[in-house]
Amino acid sequence: MSNMRAKREKIKESQLVGFKYFQMLSGLLERLQEAGCRRDRAHNRTLHMDQYVSLLLLYMFNPICTSLRALQQASELNKVQRLLGCARASLGSLSEAARVFDSELLKEILLELSGQLPQVCRIPGLDASHGILTAVDGTLIEAVANMAWATWRSDRNGIKVHTQFEILKGVPVDMEVTDANGNEKTILGLHLQPHRLYVLDRGYAKYRLFEEILKAQSSFVCRICDNAVWQEIQDHPVSEKARRAGIVLDKTVRLGGNPATTLQTPLRLIAVQCTPNRKRYCTVRGGPAQGDLLWIATDRFDLDAETIATIYKRRWTIEIFFRFFKHVLGCRHLLSQSRNGIELQMYAAMIACMLISLWTGKKPTLRTYEMIGWYFSGMASEEELLAHIARLQKQD
Repeated sequence: MSNMRAKREKIKESQLVGFKYFQMLSGLLERLQEAGCRRDRAHNRTLHMDQYVSLLLLYMFNPICTSLRALQQASELNKVQRLLGCARASLGSLSEAARVFDSELLKEILLELSGQLPQVCRIPGLDASHGILTAVDGTLIEAVANMAWATWRSDRNGIKVHTQFEILKGVPVDMEVTDANGNEKTILGLHLQPHRLYVLDRGYAKYRLFEEILKAQSSFVCRICDNAVWQEIQDHPVSEKARRAGIVLDKTVRLGGNPATTLQTPLRLIAVQCTPNRKRYCTVRGGPAQGDLLWIATDRFDLDAETIATIYKRRWTIEIFFRFFKHVLGCRHLLSQSRNGIELQMYAAMIACMLISLWTGKKPTLRTYEMIGWYFSGMASEEELLAHIARLQKQD
């Protein structure tokens, strides 16, 4: 019975899609061919790093591949071997690849692809001089029990993927993997870059982090807790345009009530009346309800209050990305138990997102992510996906 079931579940060539994306890599993966082969003096290695990354991308683009074993089955198909230039891969070689191939090598490819990406949306009143608009957040993924390094709770393990997401390009540009208890504020502090405008949720509202961002020659827009203590320095008038955007307060303040912990740098504090999307059945856990005030702190005094409110609202794009990342690209299922192997999978997912962005040429909406997922799973035809992208490209 088990053999019959395995035979029924065997992947067919006609079920695999997404090969067009590999053409966009235009030789970038070829430089990886000899990576990790220093010890292979007898030239016995049959699976090289460029081929392994190609197989990871095949996994991302095909929801029918739900495990490492399914990926191994796909490597046996003539179409896969011909188009990806790889031979049949055994489970052992796939597991070994996750350990021996250096995940850091993929960052060079990510950097080159990122440079090719156009800006796919804009925010009125915001330009390049204000910094690269970057949303930052982390997402949890459950791990198997024998991954001892991936600590979370007493009864389960997990990892956290700390992500920096360029809002105006619609793609992730950096990911760091830690155990599920990894501190998001600490990780961001270690990976700050100059000339960025970081958009942060209230989990990052730490005054020391604000100082570190400013020292790194960057800026921030961050939601702070409703009960945060602040001292007013100056009250700014709220224009009629800002009121229509939901702004009810605009002040210059010092954050903190204790002299030892007060942030000495004056900041701008804006209160925005929340109007959640009515299409959602309920608010996100910990999110604001109808009529609640969002308290937003920033060091940007040169932007209109309504522009700052719009910037923070765009932070939601990283939440939409996480949904796509887990449920369409399959990253809620880990193909490796090693940290390096998981990083290879995460970086491959970033490459997949950049390839999709290069193909569509526009900001991916939730509907676009859904259409891509339906196409990958065989529920939508290529013609239907192309028609959706054509409509997207006609929009301003």
